Amino acid sequence: MNILPHGWVKKPLQELVILNEKFKDIDDETICGFVPMNLVPTSYLGRLEHNPRKWAECKKGYTHFQNGDVILAKITPCFENGKSALVTDLPNGVGAGSTEYFVLRSLGIEPRYLHAFLKTKEFVDDCTVRMSGSVGHKRVPKDYLQQYFLPIAPLNEQIRIANKLDSLLAKVDQAQARLEKIPTLLKRFRQSVLAAATSGELTKEWREYELGCSQWSEILLGDIAEVFTGVTPLKKESAYYDGGSIPWLTSAVTGMDLVTRSEYFITEKALKQCRLKLFKPGTLLVAMYGEGKTRGQVTEIAIEATINQACAAVVVYEEKAVRQYVKLCIESNYERTRMMAEGGNQPNLNLSKVRRIPINLPSVTEQKEIVRRVDSLFALADAVEKQYQSAKKRVDRLTQSILAKAFRGELVPQDPSDEPASKLLERIQTERATQGAIQPKKKRKMADLSLEQDSVHQSAAATVIISRKVRVMKLSDAPESYLYNLLNTLGGEAHAEHLWKQSELSIDDFYAKLKQEMKGKTIIEDRNTSDPSLRKLRTAKP
Repeated sequence: MNILPHGWVKKPLQELVILNEKFKDIDDETICGFVPMNLVPTSYLGRLEHNPRKWAECKKGYTHFQNGDVILAKITPCFENGKSALVTDLPNGVGAGSTEYFVLRSLGIEPRYLHAFLKTKEFVDDCTVRMSGSVGHKRVPKDYLQQYFLPIAPLNEQIRIANKLDSLLAKVDQAQARLEKIPTLLKRFRQSVLAAATSGELTKEWREYELGCSQWSEILLGDIAEVFTGVTPLKKESAYYDGGSIPWLTSAVTGMDLVTRSEYFITEKALKQCRLKLFKPGTLLVAMYGEGKTRGQVTEIAIEATINQACAAVVVYEEKAVRQYVKLCIESNYERTRMMAEGGNQPNLNLSKVRRIPINLPSVTEQKEIVRRVDSLFALADAVEKQYQSAKKRVDRLTQSILAKAFRGELVPQDPSDEPASKLLERIQTERATQGAIQPKKKRKMADLSLEQDSVHQSAAATVIISRKVRVMKLSDAPESYLYNLLNTLGGEAHAEHLWKQSELSIDDFYAKLKQEMKGKTIIEDRNTSDPSLRKLRTAKP
C-alpha cells in the first residue's frame, strides 16, 4: 500500500469521518435499533442484527449511530476477531449500543469502501499492536485510529471496488458455508460405518461367500477382556514424582487415536507403594470420568504405561477377540456407554459398568475382515478431511487476498476519466469548513485545562473565580448546553479528563465551550489533588 495508484491519495481518518457523534433532538418514544456486542458480525457481508428499544432507554450511556455509519469494536478480543459492520436497515435510521464501539460516519467516501478497509489484515494487525490498557481489556487508542492513513481511490472507483467486493466475497461466503458442512458429514459417515461394522451389515455379502463363519453373538466386554483401573499417587509426596521415568496416563489421552507419549511420569517407589499396574502396548483405555465429551472415549496405548483412577484399562483376550475390533465396538457404543454413568453433578462410570459394555461378536475371521474394511473406509474419510482442511485454509486466506488487492488498486480497472481523489478531499474540507466542523488540533496535556490558582479570569460570557480548592462555573439550563448534556449522559459525574475526551473537542475548544456555557447550573471541580486526572466534575444544585 506504499505506492498509490494514479488518482489515489492517503489521508488520516480524522479528516474523512466524524467519530462517535451523539444524537440530541430525538423523541423519547422513537424506536431505535439497539445492538449489543454479540450481534455485531465478524464477516464483511454479515448483517447487523438489532433489538428494538425506545430512544429514552438509549440516549444516555450508549454509543449512537445511524444508517450508513460503520461501527467497529475497539476492545480485545472483539477487535481482533473482526467485529465490525456497516449499519443498515435500522428502524427510523438510528441506533445505539456499547460504548466499546467506534462509530465512523463518512464525510464523502463510500461507506462500504471504508468498512472494507477496516477488515484488512494490515489495519487489524497495526491496531492490535498499538492496543493499550489492562490485560483482557485492551483497546484501540482513539488517537491512533484518527491518525491512521486510509488510501483513498477516486469516488467512482470506490463504488466499483465496493460492488466488486460485494460480489466476490459473497461467493467466498458461499464457499465457506459449503465447507462448514463437511466436518458434520464426515462425522456422520464414520458413525454410519461403525454402526454397519458392529451390526454385521458391512460384511453381510462377504459372509454369504465365506465358509465356516459362525453366527454373531451378543456378549459383554468383561467376557472377552480383563478390566483394570489405576490411582493417583499422593501429590505432596515428592518421592513419587521427582525424577520419575514411568509414563502415567490420565483420561485426557483418550482423545487420541493412539497414545505414543506421556505428559506425566512417576517413580518406581510410586509404582510399588501405590500398587499401580504397568500395561503393555496394545492395551485399550476407556475414560470413566468427564461430563464433556471425554467420558466414554477409547484409545490404544503404544507405550508401556500405568494409569490414574479416571481410566479403565482393557486387556483383550486375543484368542477370543481381535483388539482393533473390540475398540470399534466401544467407539460405536460411545453414547450408550455415557448414559450408563451414575452420580450427581459429575456422573461417572466404574469398572463394573465398563465390563458391561455390549459387544456384538462374530468369528475372529470376520472381525479381521471388518477391521480391514473400516480402516479402508476411514482412510477415505481421512483423505477427504485433509482436503477439507487445505481448502478451508485457502478460502480463509482468500478474503484477505481480495481485500489487499482492492486497496492496491488491482481489483477493478481504473478509469482515466474518474475525478481524482484529491478533488473529493477538497469538497470534504470545504463542506466541513462551511458547516463549522472542528478541524483536528494537537491535544495538550490535561494540565493545560488548569488555570492558575488564586486568580480571577473574566470574559464576555462570565467570570471564573479560582481558589485553591474549587473552581465554580455556571452552565446554562438550555437544551443546547453541550457540556452539561454530555455530563448528564455520563451519569452526572466524571473525571475532568474523561469529560474532555468524551467531548471529542480539542483542549482549546473544550475550554472555550466551558466559558460559553457558564450560566445556570453549577459544576464544581475538586482541586484537592495536584494530579489533574483525579479531579472530578460533578453536577450540583445551583
